[in-house]
Amino acid sequence: MRKCEVYIHDIKAGTLTETDSGEYIFSYHLDYLTDKSHEPVSLTMPLRQEEYRSHVLFPFFFNMLSEGENREIQSQILHINKDDEFGILLETAQYDTIGSVNVKPV
Repeated sequence: MRKCEVYIHDIKAGTLTETDSGEYIFSYHLDYLTDKSHEPVSLTMPLRQEEYRSHVLFPFFFNMLSEGENREIQSQILHINKDDEFGILLETAQYDTIGSVNVKPV
């Protein structure tokens, strides 16, 4: 199992988990939910207490990944399989991302 914390505008918003069976789980932190001024990670994942579950990496997080030749280069430099979407996300979405969302490994 691998986990990362999801930050929106540098505020810890939730946890994204990849289970050993290949399922993905995203849940908002209760502290984040109680402040009504906070925004959701994406329009497809509105604020709620229930977990989001999927058998594929959620489209919002998948779209943070590079594609094609850029992914090939990243996977070679980072020594990560190019098909390891979660691994690449953990290594490449910590600091300089497009938008307000970053992820940091737990």
